[in-house]
Amino acid sequence: MTALDAAVHPAGTARPDPRQFAAGGGRPYEAALAAGAGRLRLAPTGGHRPPASALPVPTGHSVLDVARYAGPADAVDLEVLRRARGPVLDVGCGPGRMVHAALREGMPALGIDVAAAAVAVARDRGLPVLHRSVFGPVPVARGWGTVLLLDGNVGIGGDPSGLLSRCAQLVAPWGAVVVETHPDAARDRAFEAVVTDDAGRRSLPFAWAEVGADALVGHAAAAGLAGGSRWVRDGRTFVGLVPLRPVR
Repeated sequence: MTALDAAVHPAGTARPDPRQFAAGGGRPYEAALAAGAGRLRLAPTGGHRPPASALPVPTGHSVLDVARYAGPADAVDLEVLRRARGPVLDVGCGPGRMVHAALREGMPALGIDVAAAAVAVARDRGLPVLHRSVFGPVPVARGWGTVLLLDGNVGIGGDPSGLLSRCAQLVAPWGAVVVETHPDAARDRAFEAVVTDDAGRRSLPFAWAEVGADALVGHAAAAGLAGGSRWVRDGRTFVGLVPLRPVR
């Protein structure tokens, strides 16, 4: 049994953060996952944590398409994997579409997510997914060929520099961290957010961030990563980051 195989069947799971993405309250994310569809809105609460920049807390909201997350990988997702090297670690994997696609492409893959409902969906599909935070114990440290932060997951925890630093500890010296960034290349904002649905359900607040491709450069440098590539497909922007130096 390899280290990756053993990781899929751990002795225990990490205690979830009570301020994790879209958790608690009316549980709109869990309801959408149960339905396999739903368009959720991620919006600032008005109260916010110290921002990643001096910019004000954003107004408006982002739309989260749960049907896309729960469905098969699309052509843009598959292009990401064609540029990737295994093994693949998908951070904030949700129901596991990228893990499933990576395995179909012949690459070893593992997903991690703090949302128990998302992990349950992925495991029901037979996918190797762990219920834990990226900031907790993660197997194969500094051995991942590609670490994925897709679907805005660079916002996890509201601290992009800290998240990228953690990813730099996980990716192999020859590997890459692939980040899907905000469409506004200059966006660099951290804030307190909630997720809501059309039924009026609302999650508890959680820390989140939005980072564009240009702004990502500063966060990456602070984490010991450098921009290796950038591409745009169907309105989605991706940046590949590579280690600048060995990470302790």
